Amino acid sequence: MQTPVLRKGVVALLASASLLLSACSSDVGPAAGEGASSPPADATSSSPAPAGPTADPPPAKGSVEVVKTLTDGLASPWGLAALPGGDLLVASRDEATITRVDGESGKKTLLGSVPGVAPAGEGGLLGLAVAPTYGADHLVYAYFTTESDNRIARLQYDEDKPAGRQLGAPDTILRGIPKGSIHNGGRIAFGPDRMLYAGTGETGDTGLAQDRSSLAGKILRMTPDGEPVHGNPEADSLVYSYGHRNVQGLAWDGGKRLRAAEFGQNTWDELNLIEPGKNYGWPDVEGREGEAGFVDPVAQWKTSEASPSGIAYAEGSVWMAGLRGERLWRIPLSGKADGEPSADPQAFLEGKYGRLRTVLAAGGDRLWLVTSNTDGRGSAKPGDDRILLLKVR
Repeated sequence: MQTPVLRKGVVALLASASLLLSACSSDVGPAAGEGASSPPADATSSSPAPAGPTADPPPAKGSVEVVKTLTDGLASPWGLAALPGGDLLVASRDEATITRVDGESGKKTLLGSVPGVAPAGEGGLLGLAVAPTYGADHLVYAYFTTESDNRIARLQYDEDKPAGRQLGAPDTILRGIPKGSIHNGGRIAFGPDRMLYAGTGETGDTGLAQDRSSLAGKILRMTPDGEPVHGNPEADSLVYSYGHRNVQGLAWDGGKRLRAAEFGQNTWDELNLIEPGKNYGWPDVEGREGEAGFVDPVAQWKTSEASPSGIAYAEGSVWMAGLRGERLWRIPLSGKADGEPSADPQAFLEGKYGRLRTVLAAGGDRLWLVTSNTDGRGSAKPGDDRILLLKVR
């Protein structure tokens, strides 16, 4: 079984103290291979309980308005995270750098490079997350591919240092996530319980998704130190759910229920309602097949219409970025305990901005949306890649 390896150091001790104080379908074709709100202050480490009905469902039909292009000229952007105050951090998958983007002016400031990243295929510097305790410890978490594995590390961000040298050395909290040229997963997010969740891929080795001793093809749940959380489905295991092909999006809805988007293969891409310990079927089933022992997705798409990446929750709907589909999907939610949509999914921005990688809630009816045309699979146009500010309903 893959186990986390923790490097104890000053940063780790500071983070632990702060926590105690504050508590494919591939996107190229059928054959190949960062959206949660800030956690509430009173959250605990127990597993989020299933929620009952929430607010009235949103309208069946929604709308999307592009308010502005915040910034452009980004190279292979992947992970996106918001800092307190509204500025953004964006990761470059292939350059292994993290850049700060002013949330008003769009001005870019290079924080620095993440050492040890080995970009290749679908691997590189992937998801980002800002610690719930950021005000005390200034920790930023990153999921990335190395020469030997995928791993999660935290880095201290020092704004007082010169641009390009503002990131501390990576403190690895989890190593040994299997890597591949495809299906490396990579999305990370802190949940309402202040625990860290990570979506992984099965690297193209389909059997790993059903192997509960492997970290591949899973959604993982861990403490900010990379340890299994009390209340996980199995003691001493990070595995929260399994049977996934390549999880690319994580977000919590208005009832604090975890949603995840993932690539299918030849037939169906999926949006799932994640429940602890459940089996989501890959590679035995794809899409809604109604087979006993497996959880069906709450929504599915033809692989040509989606190749889902990041998701976010806003205005009663899940918003899902599509790579191969080159569109933003709106999935209005009923608010009922079954997690089903209240109306058919609706597509926006189809083909207008090319491949769409990451979507992040920006508060109220606003979303940040990141394009993905400079990753070697898109058709880059002048100005690519960019971050767009959307107004949604």
